[in-house]
Amino acid sequence: MSIRIAPSLLAADFANLERDIAMVNSSEADWFHIDIMDGVFVPNISFGMPVLRAIQKHVQKPLDVHLMIVDPDRYIETFAALGSEILTVHYEACTHLHRSIQKIKGCGMQAGVALNPHTPIQSLSEIIQDIDLVCLMSVNPGFGGQSFIENTFEKVKEVKELIENKKTSCLIEIDGGVTNKNASKLISCGADVLVAGSYVFGAPDPEAKIQLLKKA
Repeated sequence: MSIRIAPSLLAADFANLERDIAMVNSSEADWFHIDIMDGVFVPNISFGMPVLRAIQKHVQKPLDVHLMIVDPDRYIETFAALGSEILTVHYEACTHLHRSIQKIKGCGMQAGVALNPHTPIQSLSEIIQDIDLVCLMSVNPGFGGQSFIENTFEKVKEVKELIENKKTSCLIEIDGGVTNKNASKLISCGADVLVAGSYVFGAPDPEAKIQLLKKA
């Protein structure tokens, strides 16, 4: 299976969002990655529901929605109604994680769980068989344009080993600081999905950057 590329709209030009969405639609990218931040779980605020509703009208590829918010269970039905195909919640934000996963799946979406850089992989051992995606944060969540945390390579290997030991088919997604310089190594370690924001949208030719990642 070829690597999936999910450009992060957090790094897009908000004044020209429709243009940037059209670029992703016409590119070799596979998903749209949408970061929802509340200013509480992470020290930043990003898209809200009205913006996601507007985005959903123009996208032609799956919406990969990443909730960086406290008490995400309150909004699971809302994000399902807004067209999310993959909904990822943070391990650190869910008191009853299994219940949250059941609720996401009950709303017809694929369920993802994100881990902050300091959270051990073993935290997933009891729920890895119930989820569709593990999102490893390779930067501290909250802001785009941060430097990649090198220990992520080892964490990818650990997740891959856990997935194989549990005989499940969960995807591994990497979010933060992804470029053509680390993409090949991430893939060789076991990554299935690469999220790229600044690397794509900060380039003169974003489609070419997506193509580079796709060929990594």
